[in-house]
Amino acid sequence: MATYTTEIASDSIPSDNPIHQRLLQAYYLAKPYIKGSLLELGCGEGRGVELLAPLAGEYVALDKISSVIEALKAKHAGLDFRQAVFPPFDGIDDNSFDTIVSFQVIEHVKADGDFLSEIHRVLKPGGKAILTTPNIKKTLTRNPWHVREYTAQELTDLAKKYFDNVIMKGVGGNKKVMTYYEQNKKSVERITRFDIFNLQYNLPAPLLRIPYDILNRMNRNKLNTSNTGLVAEIVHEDYILEEDADKALDLFLVLEK
Repeated sequence: MATYTTEIASDSIPSDNPIHQRLLQAYYLAKPYIKGSLLELGCGEGRGVELLAPLAGEYVALDKISSVIEALKAKHAGLDFRQAVFPPFDGIDDNSFDTIVSFQVIEHVKADGDFLSEIHRVLKPGGKAILTTPNIKKTLTRNPWHVREYTAQELTDLAKKYFDNVIMKGVGGNKKVMTYYEQNKKSVERITRFDIFNLQYNLPAPLLRIPYDILNRMNRNKLNTSNTGLVAEIVHEDYILEEDADKALDLFLVLEK
């Protein structure tokens, strides 16, 4: 399946490796929370299915891309994959899941409050949801695929409208990861210095997506060929759970009903 843009990081494109490992680590960090029935919202091409599904008594996954869902059905017989655009979570009963995971999804959802409200609705009492999303304080440029991004406080405040028990942590990186981040930051700054009219923030998002994807891919490829193997060396263990979400690359939100 050729569904990859730079927004959907590949596990097979060498220059995507740091992003792939960062996304993969969320699944490893979620493993201690998984129990009973599990719902994954926005499963993508199934990066974490083989990690989490064996830990759950039941696994259901939703994603909007029908070709992805059909491929996952063929690959993972016995698991429940459904094509869906959400919120709401049509066909899912109240109080029906012990655990919910949703990684790098909420930033794409226009009705983010409704999204969290639906998560609360379908969680069982005592159930937990784990979400990740980019920390806007570490974002290097506007991502035209995202409706919005959050600070840790903004997402905490939003979540508290729907959940009484909200824990905000973050996914950061060790020295290897942060060296890559700083190299990436400098490279992006060399590109965006030509945006003298600040078009990345003033143009409608759809007009930015093609140039964003082209420049992002060029930048990743350049980092891959110029940094003496660092891109290939990064593994998921290089990303770590941090208590101070403001300093993290991604926010790691734990919600309990």
